[in-house]
Amino acid sequence: MDIAIVIPARYGSRRFPGKPMAAIRGASLLHRVWLIARAVTGVSRVYVATDDERVAGHAREFGASVIMTAPECENGTVRTHQAVRTLADPPDAVINFQGDAVLTPPWVLQGLVDAFHADPALQLVTPAVHLGWDELEELRKSKETTPFSGTLVVFDRFMNALYFSKTIIPSLRERDPAKPPPVYRHIGLYGYSVATLDRLATLAPTPLEKTEGLEQLRALENGIPIRVVLTDYRGRTHWSVDSPEDAVMVETLIARDGELVPLPQDSSESR
Repeated sequence: MDIAIVIPARYGSRRFPGKPMAAIRGASLLHRVWLIARAVTGVSRVYVATDDERVAGHAREFGASVIMTAPECENGTVRTHQAVRTLADPPDAVINFQGDAVLTPPWVLQGLVDAFHADPALQLVTPAVHLGWDELEELRKSKETTPFSGTLVVFDRFMNALYFSKTIIPSLRERDPAKPPPVYRHIGLYGYSVATLDRLATLAPTPLEKTEGLEQLRALENGIPIRVVLTDYRGRTHWSVDSPEDAVMVETLIARDGELVPLPQDSSESR
């Protein structure tokens, strides 16, 4: 099966202009994300998709293949779709790997790729992590001040998603410390068959999608199954970069936890 990873990257972030080129401990944000994508096996190609020549030029400097897309792309999914449809030989499936997800371990992406290779008939795949009681309590406290932080998912016995919500689901009647809670936090990464991506591009926003503010509900509301792939961060901290302050936090976390993938020793960014 031919699987590509597409990294959507915009220059014009309102909170952090030029974010893809921001330096993170010797390498740019975009370069780091590209290196993570390149560490995944079973992938035929990795592209950076952007509408800005500054981002494109920077990506080419470290060896990335670049696809130029329209400035009007409303989100990374639309940009990913437009990118693959510019290719003369589009892949069978594509992983949409956001250009600010710099602390995503490569094994999380690997789980999505492996799911497609195990079952090429899959239409849409996404990862989730199983929360322990302490993690669940931490999430509850977080939602007291930021109720729309963190997305939860429930799924059937075949690992197909039943629903995603900003509310903690399922509701727990009892707490058994001897057993982990049946609560799973969704990670906002997606793999699509290209045919599914084509279909999603034609669908209007749906009622539950607009209510929850979760675009993946558009797929469920239109009968498109989403396979949930369980993963584990193995003690590492999840973080994305939306502001200069986030970049500082990411540097701190990398200093504490170490690099996810080796940086090139001859990188001009590290000199």
